[in-house]
This record gives sequence, C-alpha cells and structure tokens, in this order.
Amino acid sequence: MKKFLSIVLSILMCAAIFTGCGGNSESGNTDGQSSGESVKIGIIKIVEHSSLNTIEQSIIDRLEELGYKDGENAEISCMSAQNDSTTIPLMMDKFVADGYDIVVAISTPVATAAMNYSSQIPVVFSAVSDPVAANLTTSLEKPDKNITGTSDSVPVEKIIDMALELTPDIKTFGFIYNSGEDSSVANIERAKAYCEEKGLSYVEANVENSTAIQQAAESLVTKCDAVFSPTDNTVAEGMSILSQICKDAKIPCYVGADSLVQDGGFASIGITYEELGIETANMVDKVLKGTSISDIPVMVFEDLYTYVNTTTADAIGVELSDEILNSDKTVIFE
Repeated sequence: MKKFLSIVLSILMCAAIFTGCGGNSESGNTDGQSSGESVKIGIIKIVEHSSLNTIEQSIIDRLEELGYKDGENAEISCMSAQNDSTTIPLMMDKFVADGYDIVVAISTPVATAAMNYSSQIPVVFSAVSDPVAANLTTSLEKPDKNITGTSDSVPVEKIIDMALELTPDIKTFGFIYNSGEDSSVANIERAKAYCEEKGLSYVEANVENSTAIQQAAESLVTKCDAVFSPTDNTVAEGMSILSQICKDAKIPCYVGADSLVQDGGFASIGITYEELGIETANMVDKVLKGTSISDIPVMVFEDLYTYVNTTTADAIGVELSDEILNSDKTVIFE
C-alpha cells in the first residue's frame, strides 16, 4: 500500500505544479527557528490564475521579508491542484508525510480539503469568501478547528450599486459562475437577492470548467445588459475569454476581484490581493513562532478600493467620471 501511495504521489507531482517558491542568496535566520534548523512551508492553490498567483507570490515575498529564505533556513513548496479538488488530499498527505510545519491553503476548495488534516498540521487559509459558511470555523474571532486565515469577502451589493451608477441602463444582469464552487454560489445568491430588491432581472450561466466559458458567455451576452462574476476560480482561469466576448458585445463585465479587472473585466470593488497575501504570511509567521491558531482571528478586510479598466471602458463605450478616475481609492488598469 505504501509503495502504491508513493507511485500515486509521484504521478501527482508531475501532473501538479510542485516547485520551490522564491528564495535568494542572502543570508539570515528566521526568528523563532534555531540556527541550522529549517522550517517547511507548503502552499496549495486550486488553480493557476491572476488572483491566486498574486496571493501566492505576495505570501512568498512577505515570508522572505520576515526571514524565511527558501533554500537557506526554509523550504517553501508550492503546488497547484489544476482545478481538480480530488488531488488536494494527496498533496496534503505528501506534506504531512514529509514533516511540513504548516500548510497555506489558497481558495475555499483547498481550505475545506486541508481542514481535514488540521489535527495533523496547522493550516492557514487565504482567499476564502465566507469561512463560517464553508465550515472552516464557527467563529471568526476565535477559530476552533486549528485553521485560520484571511477572507476575500466580496461586497456584492456595492458592486451592483456601482454597476447601476456607471451603466444605469442595466435591466438584466447575466451571472456566470461554477455552481460547484460553494463561495461562488453564496455570492450569486446574494446577487440574486439584491437584484430582486432593486427590481432587476437576471439570467445565469453555469460553467463546470474554463473550456465551457466561451460558449456560455456568447449565449449569455445576448440575454443581458451586464455580466457579473464573483471570485470564481473557473471563470478567473478563462477571464481573458469572457472579457473579450463582453467587449465585443459592448457589455460591461463586473467582477469580484482586482486581478479580474486587470485581465479585462470592466470594474470591481474589493480588497487588494497583494495585501491579502501579506497578511496571510504574517499569520503563518505567528503560528510558526508559537501562537495558537485559536488566538489568531480570521481577518476580514474593511478597506475597499474601486478597480476600473480604462481600455475596457473605451471598448464598451463607457465614459468614466473624473471623480472616479481621480479618487485615491480608485486603482486604474489599462
């Protein structure tokens, strides 16, 4: 059985992305680690796309600032599940078997799978929209399942309000998401409820994988005045396709993350994913230095920014006001 598991894990390592993350030639010791002692940090993300890549890199960069230098006093290993949640337990098995000190779980699917191992290894999550709804903890203030982290809760109602301000002719929203992602479903349910409150109609398109986005989007834009997608990993993976279809149809595409605006979406309101990664790394540091996870509250960010893509605005014929463009709370992508 052990030999079989070893073979399976070897295959997995080839199929997934499994590499040392970052590091340089500078010397230095990590506070809380004895000289010559190396700490092992595993990072798993559900898939490769701009939002999660930004979080991962920010975690690595911040860990280095904190003194965790990959290849010197730390071993930092990054893996991607390639949008296949069934591979996550095997990755966790690998990290546990290899004696890793902590795992960072990026996205809700990874966090929920990693939680099953939290009695064997501490877990810090990142980019989980609703940790309580995902059953990762019963309390944001006092995590109780040996897992804590940072939340990228999407201000759905604020995004819809912004959409009605920037493009006031909207009568029908088109929602595109993967119904297999719990956080996406929760955000879309909020969007539906708010649309009903505002007297707006909506239509939906479910995409099980990124290859389904083109056909779904081409149909969706014929039925709506604006598209909305939350922080959905499947949509994010194919965001360049969705954004181009919306631009061709002259329809605004509102999204739930800054990186999706950078990838061609029209606008969003939310946190910065770089900051999310930084704060996640700070939590990792606290755990490695002995702080109990139950004493590290889940962090929900209150400081929000408006993100707009001016190239997309030009493509769909929307003129952005000076008030938005000149605000110190607006981030502009081109």
